[in-house]
Amino acid sequence: MENNQTKKIIISFAAIIAVAVLGSVFVQLGMDWFNGLIKPSQWIPNIVIPIVWTAIYIAFAVINFIWLKNGDIPKSTVILMIINGALNVLWCLVFFTLKQLLLGDIVILLNLVAGFLLVADIFKYKKLYGYILIIYPIWLSIATTLNLALWILN
Repeated sequence: MENNQTKKIIISFAAIIAVAVLGSVFVQLGMDWFNGLIKPSQWIPNIVIPIVWTAIYIAFAVINFIWLKNGDIPKSTVILMIINGALNVLWCLVFFTLKQLLLGDIVILLNLVAGFLLVADIFKYKKLYGYILIIYPIWLSIATTLNLALWILN
């Protein structure tokens, strides 16, 4: 593997870890507040949420590793990954830390659109990766629905 590829892989892993860690920090800062919110009857058990996010982050890390090991990730895909990572962190900050339900809804809706755009972009280049990563916008769809329900109920 070339030195340049190794650097890209390290940067990719660092970015994914940064998104996961920053998001987790912002979530933890608002957990007491979140636990006090009225939840819809169809709420997902809290243990499921970090498991799914961990699976999503691992899927992105593995796919990025394989993709970068065999060549470059297209610029459009990299830009969409950066946008999605930034929106993920921003949502955690706005929703959990700043406790802004409506603004959180706006951010997660933007994240949902960006998530579908990202997977559609990946499908153009690597269909298998797109199929694997479809879990991301599907999960964002579920999260968006729950987020909207929290805003309505609270």
